[in-house]
Amino acid sequence: MRIRIANGRLIDPANGIDGIRDLYIAEGRIQSIGQAPVGFEPDRVIDARGQIICPGLVDLSARLREPGEEFKASIASETRAAASAGVTTLCCPPDTRPVIDTPAVAELIHQRAHDAGMARVVTLGAMTQGLAGECLAEMHALKSVGCVGISNAQSPITNTEVARRAMEYAATCDLPVMLHAEDPWLWNRGVAHEGPVSTRLGLPGIPESAETVAVSRDLLLIEQTGVSAHFCRLSTARAVDMVADAQHRGLSVTADVSVYHLHLTDMDVGHYNANCHVRPPLRTERDKQRLRGGLGDGVIGAVCSDHQPHDEDAKTAPFSATEPGISSLEVLLPLTLRLVDDGVLDVQTALSTLTYKPARILGLDVGTLATGAPADVCIFEPNRNWLLTDVAMQSAGKNSPFIGWELTGKVTHTLLGGVTVYEETRSV
Repeated sequence: MRIRIANGRLIDPANGIDGIRDLYIAEGRIQSIGQAPVGFEPDRVIDARGQIICPGLVDLSARLREPGEEFKASIASETRAAASAGVTTLCCPPDTRPVIDTPAVAELIHQRAHDAGMARVVTLGAMTQGLAGECLAEMHALKSVGCVGISNAQSPITNTEVARRAMEYAATCDLPVMLHAEDPWLWNRGVAHEGPVSTRLGLPGIPESAETVAVSRDLLLIEQTGVSAHFCRLSTARAVDMVADAQHRGLSVTADVSVYHLHLTDMDVGHYNANCHVRPPLRTERDKQRLRGGLGDGVIGAVCSDHQPHDEDAKTAPFSATEPGISSLEVLLPLTLRLVDDGVLDVQTALSTLTYKPARILGLDVGTLATGAPADVCIFEPNRNWLLTDVAMQSAGKNSPFIGWELTGKVTHTLLGGVTVYEETRSV
């Protein structure tokens, strides 16, 4: 289908484009911006007047719960939620059940996402077999079926020699290593940031050093092995500074932050709000401000949802017994846009952290509206206010501390490869 998206403010951060332009799509790809191709006759015209047209969003971490935990959610339900949120590419961590440590599991996920047809799903392969931290997974085989990186998710590799060999193997495969920096002994099964709030509530605390000690070890191994590495979901000011120093010294290191760490702190745990039980934990106001600053100065390149849908039972036990994670796909765009309202980022930079920068981290040819690129497009009303409710959420997981928040920025259309996978229907 040939589509013309007309009259909207087109922002493509990858190419420095920002202006009122028409976008022309045919055969699933971007044909041109501004000037119609010779002989182009659209089958459909989408009027985007008063709206922003940008590349489809790229999310570096979204757990889809399939295979293994379909009672929480499924690839079909979560990619449908992604489409409604303007997200066209999702990266699935390897801690599915079974673990993505064989080509068969990766291919299963890719096939089910293809069958659902709502979003592009790419996978991270496991660094070690079963994420057990002992024997290396077959990284070459995982890469051959489309895994875009290697990770041990939140399962620690306590043996430093194994971590070193895994990085060396990943380097030979030209695969980025995606690292969750957390020292398992300092974590010690804590559930909240170690500080006055956790002390007042009597909750086991996780100190800042649980992250910074792990970042320090990993940076030394990255420097020795020469691997390209990415730190997932930084949560502390000190870790941001350490990554900034490593980048200044020329190490091939990038980082991301979850969207909720940019807006919540340990104070939001309040009186045992289990929807604020996350890992790494919500930190202090100072940490939150440094994470925001890290985005502004480019140390942190991407914002991700870190989407983790849960069933109701997972969040209704006493706080320490609940499962960590937030259902956050549907707030990824509006909460990132809130950083613009807060004066942290301009709109072009904010969109860059959701489009081409995460795509570049994964080595994917998406997140841009360049001619010839896949026609993954998000159209949204930037000034439209709306209320997040559990009834309106598309995700099977309703575990969100943002329910009841008034948000700004509403997606109206999402295109994946030139196909409209989401179009808002508004009652008259």
